[in-house]
Amino acid sequence: MGEHAGSIYSQLWQELARLYRTWAEYVALFGTKESRVALLNEAAPAFTRIVQDFLWEGVILHIARLTDPPKSMGKPNLSVRALEDAVSDPELKAKVSASVSGALLASEFCRDWRNRHLAHRDLDLALKRGAKPLEPASRLKVKEALDGLSEVLNVLTRHYFDSTTIFDLDLHVGGGPGGAMSLLYFIDLGVQADKSREARLKSGHFDPNDYRPCDQ
Repeated sequence: MGEHAGSIYSQLWQELARLYRTWAEYVALFGTKESRVALLNEAAPAFTRIVQDFLWEGVILHIARLTDPPKSMGKPNLSVRALEDAVSDPELKAKVSASVSGALLASEFCRDWRNRHLAHRDLDLALKRGAKPLEPASRLKVKEALDGLSEVLNVLTRHYFDSTTIFDLDLHVGGGPGGAMSLLYFIDLGVQADKSREARLKSGHFDPNDYRPCDQ
């Protein structure tokens, strides 16, 4: 692969793995069951909305960064387009270029969101005075954008290592240990414990610990 292309590939692999993990946590919390969203809203609706928005926007921004031009303002960027430039073998370069084109097409909405809503705030769009609406975004479109990015790296993985990386493994196990599923488990315990505490207080058969201040 060579030192230059190999170093870009390696860092992109790490970036994409982290991005998939973040996306898996988002899906586990907000894209799997309505009951999970209801539980989060029952416990802390305002905080839940903040977390949901920040995770969503962070994923959109991350995808946009990974599909940036090879250079901005004369400075090099870590992106799949830089990886395309770094590949020298003509046949392999053609395959990488085709996969990059697919990734750019699938992630076009992310760059629109980044350019006019997240990294910058288009005034006309913010004031709703005739601006072109943002490109539609959805969990399905994010998945397609992530699949496009993973295909770019897997073109090289297949060529040099005769294998592929399954980046979305965490999506099938709900985010992995120590993540969203662990949080949901303890929130559910806390909500049920609070309901039991309220029932005891109403019945008059309360426990002294029911009045214990919580300052964690």
